Parts: sequence; structure tokens; C-alpha cells
Amino acid sequence: MNTKLAFGVGSAAESIALYSVSSFAMLFYNQVLGVPAHLAGLAISASLVFDAISDPLVGSWSDRTRSRLGRRHPYMFAAPVPIALSLYAIFNPPSGLGQTGLLIWFGVAVVLMRQAMTFFHTPHLALGAELSRDYTERSKVMAYNSFFLWAGAAFTTTLALRIFFPSTPEYPRGILNPAPWSTYAMAISIAVVAILFASAWFTRDRIPHLPTRGADTPGFSPAEFVRDVGKALSNINYVWLLIAYFFLSLMLGLREALRMYVNTFYWQLNSEQLSLFIIGSFVGYLSAFVFAPRLHGMFDKKRTIISSVLIYTIVPPIPLILGMTGVLSPSSPGLLPILIAFATVQYAAMSVLQISVMSALADIADQNELKHGIRQEGVLYSTRSLAAKMDAAIGAALAGFIITFIAFPEKAQPGQVPEGVLFNLALTDSVVAAVPGLVAALFYARYSINRRSYEETKAALAVRRAAARTSAAERGQAGTTGAPVAAPAE
Repeated sequence: MNTKLAFGVGSAAESIALYSVSSFAMLFYNQVLGVPAHLAGLAISASLVFDAISDPLVGSWSDRTRSRLGRRHPYMFAAPVPIALSLYAIFNPPSGLGQTGLLIWFGVAVVLMRQAMTFFHTPHLALGAELSRDYTERSKVMAYNSFFLWAGAAFTTTLALRIFFPSTPEYPRGILNPAPWSTYAMAISIAVVAILFASAWFTRDRIPHLPTRGADTPGFSPAEFVRDVGKALSNINYVWLLIAYFFLSLMLGLREALRMYVNTFYWQLNSEQLSLFIIGSFVGYLSAFVFAPRLHGMFDKKRTIISSVLIYTIVPPIPLILGMTGVLSPSSPGLLPILIAFATVQYAAMSVLQISVMSALADIADQNELKHGIRQEGVLYSTRSLAAKMDAAIGAALAGFIITFIAFPEKAQPGQVPEGVLFNLALTDSVVAAVPGLVAALFYARYSINRRSYEETKAALAVRRAAARTSAAERGQAGTTGAPVAAPAE
């Protein structure tokens, strides 16, 4: 349990940094600083494109690293300080910059932050996949990852809305107050660097038990990188997950970028009301933490994935559809509890989906080891991230263009945005955004690994590793070939 806890807590810091950018950055630059929304969205998209390209490079490099700190920890120890510095820069632009200067500052800072985060995020996810070889135990490890992703976002939300951006007479929607952003940036940067170092430090005791680069495995090179990606994409189950995640991420990127606009201007919620959504997210993620591994035992991972993506796609738009049809409005009695209840289902479904897919990727790593003789957790998780970030880049850019296209006013005031603009905002965040989610469910249905096929792969790998150890012992080279079996996560 201690190792799973230390692994999971690293996800909290990742979430603090990435959630701050995805949820607050475009609103900060557009509504507080006056940068056009479509340009701010393009800056976020550019960072995601650069980040997506670097993800598989870092994954392959990590897979082929040999050091006294193993394959993952050298990067996990090196990344925290650059992440924190660039995160601080995003929300603390120099005074006196014009619109163009602000856009350039934002674009460069967010690119640097995401590049630095890649050097922690990719090895960290690969580490989680290596902590156990058990079908269900892997789901428990990834449940910690998912729960702490929630914890980081919840911490960020509470810190921002309750402490730094409370409602004031001058700024009833405190998130639009320009004064606290610099202090907020300092607080989250300090939290991120401390938590990331803690995760790396308290998982270092597992290094001797983790798979290592085989003695005959070449080090990183451009040619080996291309071969690594080719090996990953040769697995059809992996390809189905990639395509599905591409469409899912389009929905996520669009909804994430529009969420603060919808809550602030469509539902006219203030900072204190927004902070109460932590209740729904806590219940949702805690439910997934407890029940996702059990669902995998009862229904297998494939059925769990399909069900959760359908729920996540269909349930969140319901309040907005009720709003567009006149059933709900900002003045409706009990509006906040209704929105929190729907959010609870949304967060539970999203967390179950995250846990299920992350665990499934570890099973795919076993298939690829059996076929190609090399552990590829870094490449598998990072290539998936590449598809997600390329698509999230499209979603963020699309959201920015939608804000501009529907003529959403800059530095707007809740209650003063034209009804037609709000209707188009709700329509985009509900019906339009749900379409790629439904397409994702169709491709997730193509995934074919189940417990039986997993156990067959596991048994075949055990036979191969035993034969490799016997061969090495006969040559007097025991311990120099192959990858040790990972001890269970404690």
C-alpha cells in the first residue's frame, strides 16, 4: 500500500499543474488580460502538439535507459523544478506586455511547462504499470493514480475558489479578479515541486524489483525509437485503444475548455458555489477507487470501459439540455444540488474509464513483451498520450474558435451575455461535444483482451523467463539477461 500511495500522489501534482492550465489559463488570458479567446486556445493547442511529439520520444528513451536509479526515476527526479518554474511563469506574465506580448509569453511558458511535465508524466505512468503483474492488482494501482488525479484537481479548485478568488463586492465572480493570480501561481508551483519530489523519493525502494533494460537491448537512438513505435502499433488492441482515445480526447478537450465559461456565465455560479463541486467529484472518484477493480473482476475490463464511456458521454449534457429547453435556469430552486448530482455520475464514470484503460495498457505491455521480447510501458503510455494531446489540442483550439464564433464578449459580466450566445455555448458543450464520445465507445468495443487471454500471456511469459534464467545460469551469467519479475506493489 505504501508504494501505491507514493506512486499515486505523484498524479496529484501532475493534476495540479495540468488542471490549472486546462481549466483556468484560457479564461485568465481571455477574460482577465483581454487576449482573444481563439488566440489563447491556439497557444494551448501549440503546447499540446509539441508535448505530443515529445511523449513517445521520452517513453522510448525511458524504456531503454540503464542507470543505478533504474529506467524511470532519473527523469522523475529531474523534472519537478522546471515544471514548477514554467507553471509559475504561465500565470505571472510581466507587466506592460501588449496583447501580442502576452500571447507569446503564454505560448512559450505553457510549451515549456508541458515539455518538462513529459519527463515526469511518461516515466511515472510506466512505473505504475510495472508495479504489479496481476490482472486485478494493476487496476488497484491505477485506481490510486485516478484518485490522486482527482485529489490534485480538487486541491486546485479549493485553493483557487475558496482562498485566492473568493467573491468580493467588486468581483462577485472572484475568478475574474486580476490581483491574486501571481500569488496563486506561487502557491501551486511550490505544491507541485514538493509533491513530485515526494513521489519519486518514496518509490525509489522499488527500483531493484522493477524490470530493467535487457543486456542485449540497444540503447536509445532514432532508429530504435522508430522500431519501438512500430512494435507498439503492431498490436491491434493497442490501435483500437488509441483510436478510441483520440475521439474521447476531442470531447474532453472541448468540454474542459468550455467548462468555466458554462459554469460562470450560463449557470451564473460564483466561486463559493463552484467550489462545492468538490463534493460530487470526491464521491465520484472515491466510488471508482473502490469499485473499479471489483467491476473488472465481475465484468472484465472491456465491458467496464464501454459502459463508463457511454455514461460519461451521455450524462453530463443532460442539465444543459434541460437548460436549453427551459426546464432549468440560473434561478431554478435546487439548481446547485442538481448540477452536483450529475457531476458525481460524470466523475465516477470518468475515473472508472481512466482506471480501466490504464490497467488495460499494462496488459498490452505483456502481449508486446511476449511478441517482441522487450518491455514497452514507456512507449505504450506515451504514444497513447500523443494521440490524446494532439486531439486535445484540436479541442482547445476548437473551443477558442467557438468562443469567438458565437461572439462571446471579452471581459464579460455574468447575467449580461446575450441569450443567443449562451444557447450556442450550451449547445456546443452538450450535444456537439457528445458526438466524438459515442464514436469512441464503438472503437473501445473492438478491444479483445480478457482475463483468459491475459492469463495465457502471463503463463507463456513465465515459461520464457524461466528458460532465460536457466540458460543464463548455465553460461555462468545469471542475472545479466532478461527483466526481473516486478514484486507486488506494497
